[in-house]
Amino acid sequence: MSDALVLASQDGPVLTLTLNRPAALNSFNGAMHEQLRAALDAAAANAAVRCVILTGAGRGFCAGQDLADPMVAPSPAGEPPKDLSRAIELHYTPLVKRLKSMPVPVIAAVNGVAAGAGANLALNCDLVLAAQSASFIQAFAKIGLVPDTGGTWLLPRIVGRARALGLAMLGDKLTAAEAERIGLIWKCVEDTALADEARKLAERLAAMPVKALAATRAAIDAAQHFTLDQALDHEAALQAELGRAHDYLEGVAAFGAKRAPQFTDR
Repeated sequence: MSDALVLASQDGPVLTLTLNRPAALNSFNGAMHEQLRAALDAAAANAAVRCVILTGAGRGFCAGQDLADPMVAPSPAGEPPKDLSRAIELHYTPLVKRLKSMPVPVIAAVNGVAAGAGANLALNCDLVLAAQSASFIQAFAKIGLVPDTGGTWLLPRIVGRARALGLAMLGDKLTAAEAERIGLIWKCVEDTALADEARKLAERLAAMPVKALAATRAAIDAAQHFTLDQALDHEAALQAELGRAHDYLEGVAAFGAKRAPQFTDR
């Protein structure tokens, strides 16, 4: 196994990023944060990448923050760290913003436990596939904290206030099947099928007009705090922009000619 904390493998238009601290269930330390953001930045700048898969090495997806990391660990004398918000501002906030501004779709292929910030890392991706043996845990309350990595914003919007509070306050383990049932994730699949299903989904998205897909993500997120009138105006502005792009012309031409479109915008 490579010493890199994030492994990158590109096959055609699909880039797979694998969190690579398996002995620590891929929990975050500062170095892994930096490597993941650098890999996402490189993917955003690479016109050959049209979809990203994010997964984990070993038996976990991401167990959240490594509590032994000096930035968040109590002192040997038992004194609290100076300011936990520093870790949020330095690492987690930029990571969420990077995911939400990716010019291509991002799929989370959750291969094992996704806990705390690891669960919300997955939920910040566009589509979440999870192996049947995977689980999601909002573990923050168990150590006296609130959900972060966008959790307080994401959870009620995905599953509603009642379920969001239950997940966040109780910190119970949620199976992948139950996560699919309540609409927290896109799909639960057999463990042995996860990699193949993620790849098929990524190839499907990569063949689509990814510029429009990224705009769709942004529009749906923005609409959560818009009035209906604002949402209608925003939709019109986006359609005006996308309607001038190559992919719209190509899509219409392909539809008329009854052929498969070749989308290239990004």
